[in-house]
Amino acid sequence: MAIKVVLFDMDGTIWDAPLDWGEARRRIGVPDDGRPIAHHLALLPPGERAEKEALLRRFEEEGVRRGRPIPGAAELLEFLRRRGIKCVLVTNNSRESAEAVLQATGLSFDAVFTREDGALKPEPEALLRPLERAGAKPEEAVLVGDSHHDLVAALRADVREVILVSPTDRARSFFPPGARFHEVRDLFEARTVLEGILGSAQ
Repeated sequence: MAIKVVLFDMDGTIWDAPLDWGEARRRIGVPDDGRPIAHHLALLPPGERAEKEALLRRFEEEGVRRGRPIPGAAELLEFLRRRGIKCVLVTNNSRESAEAVLQATGLSFDAVFTREDGALKPEPEALLRPLERAGAKPEEAVLVGDSHHDLVAALRADVREVILVSPTDRARSFFPPGARFHEVRDLFEARTVLEGILGSAQ
């Protein structure tokens, strides 16, 4: 079955946001348990949630301000578009943060899904809804990300292939034992892996 869609994460995948998320979690007051910060905040009383969501947005704004594009993203998107494959951005960041990154990079996607649009990774619905909107099944998709959120969401959604770009030791600590994925050093190597996947999927 041919690949129709490639799902992309944002921070750590197409955008280098030099933030210490462990410190961010400490300052926001949520445990470092592998679940997204926004997941914890959604469980708080409204007043406390609003205060801590504002702090999270400030961290994301800092990530945009201090960040930079990750080399190879534009080339990879162009390669996929030439092959007729849809490219969809799926991030746990805010819509505001995602739009700022896209403006800074000049990158464009066929669709963009943020935390305001529904489920957060690692929930499978965070990927299944974008795939449904793109007219594709999980077995017709590849995910390119860098974290355990990306990997676990893809596994739960039965996405056909997963490519992780230089995952951190912290991310690795939350990987499910025996999880299958392609690990690459950068987006140029990700393109090489995608070429192989696309060739075998025709």
